[in-house]
Amino acid sequence: MTAIKIAGVPEHFNLPWHLSLENGDFEKENIDLQWTDVPEGTGKMCQMLRDGETDIAVILTEGIVKDITAGNPSKIVQVYVESPLIWGIHVAAKSNYKTLADLENTKVAISRLGSGSQLMAYVNADNQGWKTDNLQFEIVNTIDGAVEALTNGTADYFMWERFMTKPLVDKGIFRRVADCPTPWPCFVIAVRDEILEKQPDIISKILNIINQTTQEFKDIPNIDKTLASNYSQKIEDIKEWLSLTQWSQKPLSEKMLNKVQNQLFQLKIIDKKGTFEDIVKTV
Repeated sequence: MTAIKIAGVPEHFNLPWHLSLENGDFEKENIDLQWTDVPEGTGKMCQMLRDGETDIAVILTEGIVKDITAGNPSKIVQVYVESPLIWGIHVAAKSNYKTLADLENTKVAISRLGSGSQLMAYVNADNQGWKTDNLQFEIVNTIDGAVEALTNGTADYFMWERFMTKPLVDKGIFRRVADCPTPWPCFVIAVRDEILEKQPDIISKILNIINQTTQEFKDIPNIDKTLASNYSQKIEDIKEWLSLTQWSQKPLSEKMLNKVQNQLFQLKIIDKKGTFEDIVKTV
């Protein structure tokens, strides 16, 4: 058995991986795929790839593109979710902020520096015509940290995937003031260069297996009930989320990479652009 370490967020997008693992799909190919949940998200997974703590990460597109241009020795091998991520913009339920405009020049809670929650705060500020130089950040690590920061006022708003955050809205802990979809496919699969050089065949097998699962995922009987139960969601929210979510089995195109890099560069999130060959590798 070849041991391969993989990391991803504990969110509904990654249920296909868990189903493939439970079904023994990787074992059948002599692959011991070891999954680690990373609630801290993309910034933490970038660090794990750099440190060799994980071989593969199912990671936000903008976060890994930023980190590869900053020297992370990894490549994007495939798009995992084609549809945008819908970031909900949340405030504490009892806060005085009522509209998105109220949040200009306030402090945003982020999981880590370089995380999607930070990068999308720049995208949102740009969309609203705010000065991105004025953005202030409070690092909260996880969604629990964000609840604490917004409740006690050390931060004013928090951007996180809308559906995963909805239970907190339903409980009256957060209030959602707006949405901000990513202008690109939300999740990609990134692999450390060392693994790509030594074991390209294994990576290719892993991709074939997960692509088979994601292709058939929406047709699994009662998948909406399984998702709702596993991720503490209301069935009507899961049905809406499933209707909006499109998995992918294709590589990241040069055109899409250029779009991501151009926007990150314009927002001064990256100070230089990488070539297609620097960032993407098809196995």
